[in-house]
Amino acid sequence: MALCLKQVFAKDKTFRPRKRFEPGTQRFELYKKAQASLKSGLDLRSVVRLPPGESIDDWIAVHVVDFFNRINLIYGTMAEHCSEASCPVMAGGPRYEYRWQDERQYRRPAKLSAPRYMALLMDWIEGLINDEDVFPTRVGVPFPKNFQQVCTKILTRLFRVFVHVYIHHFDSILSMGAEAHVNTCYKHFYYFIQEFSLVDQRELEPLREMTERICH
Repeated sequence: MALCLKQVFAKDKTFRPRKRFEPGTQRFELYKKAQASLKSGLDLRSVVRLPPGESIDDWIAVHVVDFFNRINLIYGTMAEHCSEASCPVMAGGPRYEYRWQDERQYRRPAKLSAPRYMALLMDWIEGLINDEDVFPTRVGVPFPKNFQQVCTKILTRLFRVFVHVYIHHFDSILSMGAEAHVNTCYKHFYYFIQEFSLVDQRELEPLREMTERICH
């Protein structure tokens, strides 16, 4: 019997709380519009397009936060199967290995286990989206000039979560009955990054064959 993702999520209290949008703000209204389109059954390619008259930075910001929440939850559903022993290297099969680098502890690319990489990644993204200088929430405060570059880095690293989950842990997703949910989230993510050219095509190569099968 399929498990509800909320039930899986509730089992582990270590997950960070979801980032939310403040009611009454323009970004909250954009978020509601995006969610309504998703639930309406519209084609996902149509859903990701920038609504007329809306700011592209606001639209990207809303989606980056939403994808962070959902991909964090997806990884959480099978995190118990992703351990230091089972995944000593953050990889996507034998051909792709991802190393971690940041401005604090790892100034040079470091070879880490998948769970350690994931923990650092989620903390790093959470820090960025809660930083008013990067994701401003106050009316009239502009986004930084490098905002889309920052989002490209976030989305590129989130894509690597999909790579690891699909290649190394999809059996766990299947056993929980979450395949349709993960596939829908992936398709939504893929169409969005393609619509706005936010991730280098070379980064997409590990899942190219699967993507051609489910997204075209």
